[in-house]
Amino acid sequence: MTRARRRESAWRSLAPCLVAVLALAACGERADRGGKGDETQHSPAPDFEHPDLLGSPVRLSSLRGQTVIIDFWATWCPPCVFQPGELNTFWEKHEKSGKIAILGVEVGGASVDEIRAWAHDHDAVAHYPILTGADEDLARRFGAMGFPALVVVAPDGTIDSVHLGLTTADELEQHLAHLLDGDRAG
Repeated sequence: MTRARRRESAWRSLAPCLVAVLALAACGERADRGGKGDETQHSPAPDFEHPDLLGSPVRLSSLRGQTVIIDFWATWCPPCVFQPGELNTFWEKHEKSGKIAILGVEVGGASVDEIRAWAHDHDAVAHYPILTGADEDLARRFGAMGFPALVVVAPDGTIDSVHLGLTTADELEQHLAHLLDGDRAG
């Protein structure tokens, strides 16, 4: 099966799930910047260290000074397959600035081989580090109550925002304008 046919097949099989996820997301509170009721917002981001797909440890606190986008996802989450492409687009635009870091954190307990196979099979290979060995409890400590969830950690190490559901590269540009503008000035 060609890559295009796999992608089309994935879209068709995921369409009902995507509709359900979007409906659930519409019912839940979105914890965007400035949202009410988000107790984690502007609090210090919990530090963690997990290995990437090559086994090298990555510690969140080592990225202090950068805006860090953390994508909490799982291989068992059908809509999660669409987030890497959007994050790759955003990453390619901002990678050279040195002001942005993106981490994909798999929270479903998948092995390195399972993650690589999932990414290949779903045409969802990330161009940024993917971390293994985390669990859903880590995501919850950041305020992520569903998947996929993007958490933005400001350069000062505080949680800037939490975005539940799929987020496009354009939406990220809008959500992070206040941090990107500050980065350009700094």
